[in-house]
Amino acid sequence: MGPRAGPGMFRTTPDEITGGGRVRTRWVAWTGLALMAGCGAGRAPVAPVAVEAPVKVARCLLKYRDDRAASRARARLERDIARYARGRPGRVVYGALDLVSGVRLGHGEHEHDMITASGAKVDILAALLLRRDGRLDGDERDLAARMIKESDNSAADALWSRVGGGGAMSDFYRRIGLRETTPGPSSFWGGTNTSPADRIRLLKALIKGAGGAKGLTAADRGLVLGLMGKVQPDQAWGVSAAARPGDRVALKNGWTPRPFIQNTWAVTSYGRIAGPGRDLLLSVQTDRQPGEGTGVQTIEGIARMIGARLDGLSPVTTRPCPTNPIA
Repeated sequence: MGPRAGPGMFRTTPDEITGGGRVRTRWVAWTGLALMAGCGAGRAPVAPVAVEAPVKVARCLLKYRDDRAASRARARLERDIARYARGRPGRVVYGALDLVSGVRLGHGEHEHDMITASGAKVDILAALLLRRDGRLDGDERDLAARMIKESDNSAADALWSRVGGGGAMSDFYRRIGLRETTPGPSSFWGGTNTSPADRIRLLKALIKGAGGAKGLTAADRGLVLGLMGKVQPDQAWGVSAAARPGDRVALKNGWTPRPFIQNTWAVTSYGRIAGPGRDLLLSVQTDRQPGEGTGVQTIEGIARMIGARLDGLSPVTTRPCPTNPIA
């Protein structure tokens, strides 16, 4: 037994609810007051009075992913993108994967006859690094930087030859798991056909080094992604429109006239947009465009919609923790 409360002493009596982490504690102050008439004796002490202080509550909330709301938000976004794409000329396909939330989006993402033009330059560098076990000489590193950052075609011609041309690139695509990509004929690396899904597979291989990309060291993959993050400003258009302020962007774009297909253009863009709460891989490809600028506008329109609404595709709801009052 502890000491009894007397005048001037406080006793705390916890009234706790601990179920689910919620704790409620009442502090009850007991004050024994001997109220006397004057200074003399003869009056009985008044009974102790209990005074209750304000209740202190530590709230506990549980977070849940709201799959129903996520499904509705995804359906609305895909519907809005489809409506936007129908109002644009030519053919438009895209694929998206957020590595943080696991959200996937796409339309026509497995159409593999989309010409990638300069987008194939990333493939050339990755294949060369894999073939050489990452050992490039100074001249090849200079060519690689010009090929990716400046989209220099002469540098691409030289490295296409050194990697072994279309036959070697076919081997690379099989090894890396790009089942929907076919190298251009002869020395025409710009004629490489691919799909948005394969562009995303390539990006995942460069980021994670998984599957057939295990032969690419972290340094090799960092070299490729680093160059993609430093493309010159006039070529930084495209999927970069999905970025928020402060996000990091690594991309490669392609654009080429198609004089034998009604004098149209093919314009493509794919890359990684990473920042707080997201790591978005995005590929948007177009063809039969009336001009390069039209293709760029279409790509950026889709990228902007995805970037602005991505967080809403994995909504979270909160509920109070269950309580277990002590009887």
